[in-house]
Amino acid sequence: MYRKSIKKSEQKEFENFLLPYGGKLRSDNRWVLLAKEIPWEAIEKKYASQFKENGAPAKSVRIALGSLIIQTRLSLTDVETVQQIRENVYMQYFLGYDGYRDEQPFDSSLLVHFRKRLNFTTIQEINEMICFGEKKDCENDKSNDHSGTDGNQPMTGEKKTESAVGGINEGKLIMDATCVPADIKYPTDLNLLSEARENIERVIDHLHRPYAGKRVKVRMYRNKARRDYLRAAKKRKISMKMLRKALRKQLGYLGRNLAYLEIMKKTHKKANLTRWMKNRLKVIHELYRQQKEMFDQKVNRIPNRIVSLSQPHVRPIVRGKAGAATEFGAKISVSIASGYGFVNRLDWNNFNESVDLKDQVEKYNQRFGVYPESVHADRIYLTRENREYCEKRKIRLMGRGPGRPPEDKKIRRLLRIQQRNDEGVRVAIEGKFGQGKRRYGLSKIMCKLSDTSETMIGLIFLIMNLEKKLKVLLLCLLDFLKKYSMKKANLVFQ
Repeated sequence: MYRKSIKKSEQKEFENFLLPYGGKLRSDNRWVLLAKEIPWEAIEKKYASQFKENGAPAKSVRIALGSLIIQTRLSLTDVETVQQIRENVYMQYFLGYDGYRDEQPFDSSLLVHFRKRLNFTTIQEINEMICFGEKKDCENDKSNDHSGTDGNQPMTGEKKTESAVGGINEGKLIMDATCVPADIKYPTDLNLLSEARENIERVIDHLHRPYAGKRVKVRMYRNKARRDYLRAAKKRKISMKMLRKALRKQLGYLGRNLAYLEIMKKTHKKANLTRWMKNRLKVIHELYRQQKEMFDQKVNRIPNRIVSLSQPHVRPIVRGKAGAATEFGAKISVSIASGYGFVNRLDWNNFNESVDLKDQVEKYNQRFGVYPESVHADRIYLTRENREYCEKRKIRLMGRGPGRPPEDKKIRRLLRIQQRNDEGVRVAIEGKFGQGKRRYGLSKIMCKLSDTSETMIGLIFLIMNLEKKLKVLLLCLLDFLKKYSMKKANLVFQ
């Protein structure tokens, strides 16, 4: 059941917000300004549709989404988020309360349910509402003056071009891809097999507990298996021969325990497996199959390779960078349009981001009604198919064109200048990645489930877009004050 929250029109203004000690809220507080930039009523209609008419009433979407925004913006844990909301008057106003309440707003475990209800798709739709919804600011009028390094404006000397499909090309589209690492330790085959073996031993102990003293417990050789694992794991440098010997032993221990476990499931019926054990057994069976196949075939690659027992959805993403050749997490394809960032594709498996260019250009056309004047991306996007697609729509794709460079030195010099300027525009998306990873936790997603991790990734980009809107709002306010002061000065002069 969902009970509608207080409408924005019914909520008391910050001047009349009830405070137990008297006083008033400041209108220029960041949470007060942020609350005005979010279309709560439009979001509530979409959020309320997933609830039934009967049942206990759920928390409002303003509390659900607002608490997640507070948590992500301040990089807080679930428990600390609830405590901050309880102690902060402005945060309670941001969540839609009619007055200050000196009590815990909700249990910290509800934040997990909020992340599940507001899935990645819903967050993306909310992001579109916030950036290009019914609420308009003066960004469209002032973007030429305050674009900075966002890469929104055409280069000097460029003009709007007419597309071959009809219409005017306008603006710039920047795109790139990155990996969002998950919170897991660096995986090795030996560590994974040892951890799986210990989990199976825990399950066997659980099944045998009701029959202790009545039946003989199977021999698992856990001390010997642990000793064999440590003998190889503690080596500073281990040879391939010793590593394969250690892997063979761990596979033998794990395979024997799995066989014992299948027998015990039929004979030890008094003990029921918990949900955690059932889910973990599915992962361990698949892990054993993958590791056995790689060991027998003497290879190091296999499709959908499991690198974490607690997060089996995480996959290795080979990036080939100096700091980390391989990262473990989700890969996202991102675009920047008018200074706002959008996650156009999120996948836990590796993919070639160059195939996303057409889709991102079409989404740009849906948002603005025109095709971009130019697309700024790195070399991996400069495929023949993408060149033909952009050329048909009169879109300039940055980078060096095919064939030999022109013989005229002046033309070559102009092309080099243009490429340098294009690269300066493209750097904006690297700055967006840096902002997300250094400031908002995009460098390590702490959620354990795949759907909640995707929600957090979407929330981070939503919050960066909200920060962009607040910045634009401040620029508009400064511009208004500047014009007002100049107008007043002219009247005094006259």
